Amino acid sequence: MSNQDQIPVLDPHDFDTVERTGKTVGCVVLAAGMGTRYADGNKLLNNIDGEPIVRRAVRTFLASLDDVVVVIGHDTAAVRKALDGLDVSLVVNRDYDQGQSTSLHCGVVVGRNRGWDAIVFGLGDMPFVRSETIDLLVRTDVATDYTILAAAYDRKRGNPTLFDAIHYDALTEIEGDRGGRQLIVQSDETALVETSDPGVTRDIDTIADYNYYR
Repeated sequence: MSNQDQIPVLDPHDFDTVERTGKTVGCVVLAAGMGTRYADGNKLLNNIDGEPIVRRAVRTFLASLDDVVVVIGHDTAAVRKALDGLDVSLVVNRDYDQGQSTSLHCGVVVGRNRGWDAIVFGLGDMPFVRSETIDLLVRTDVATDYTILAAAYDRKRGNPTLFDAIHYDALTEIEGDRGGRQLIVQSDETALVETSDPGVTRDIDTIADYNYYR
């Protein structure tokens, strides 16, 4: 079994010339939660450089992947409006108040229905990730035998993450307000991908985070 310190960290330069072919990879952005640690409204709707946080986060994935699904739930109408005009599919998670795991379950259903070989999971409150980071995760998935990948910065695990279809069943077994961290740290098929992208560790959970990063 693996833990955080034992997870291998891959050098991105090893995959510079890898073609993104042979696998169908889709994206699920999780944007359904209530953000209870944020004390002033819905954090996803606050602006960074004049653009809602959730919209900016989703645009990054659209720049890299053709098939992007956003799972929404809390404040559905307002989040939907913030994403208006983007070429994404929206899935409403009506059980969002039961935790992030329910949004993961929605994503797995989409991945299965669309025949994806892997899912890149992103977070709607992380607006600083670079599109090159998503490219790197997909190339690494194609080039290696690792079936769970997590973006890293300075060897620190962050988001987005990528799960091959072999893990769909395990993702649906996660319960409560948890994402895929348990699978990431316990699986021997996990690797961290060093991205040189500080955005993979910059999420906005509190007003202090928002004021600092903006």
